[in-house]
Amino acid sequence: MSKRIQRVNELLKKEVSQLLLKEIEFPGDILATITRVQTRPDLRETVIFVSVMPEEKRDKILNLLTKRASFLQQKINKRLKMKFIPRIIFREETKTAEAGRIEEILEELKKGKE
Repeated sequence: MSKRIQRVNELLKKEVSQLLLKEIEFPGDILATITRVQTRPDLRETVIFVSVMPEEKRDKILNLLTKRASFLQQKINKRLKMKFIPRIIFREETKTAEAGRIEEILEELKKGKE
């Protein structure tokens, strides 16, 4: 991945995170976190991975973010000075759940050795 794409990913992660805090109202018991951003090399679209706690509310929050993507896109267009602002696509973060499961397995193995 080029340094340019890495910088764009970091910038978009920062900007979208701020917009989620200020512009999108989540119910009080939900925590939504942007875990990573992957932008295509041609800068036409970016996939923003979101982790949601509690997991039962994940689909509801992803639907909300998908519906509000054009609103967020407009806000980013006004805030950033880039030739192309990638189209935003929200996806569920699966790597966090995988990492959590690996941690559980390691803990079980550790307890088994004792």
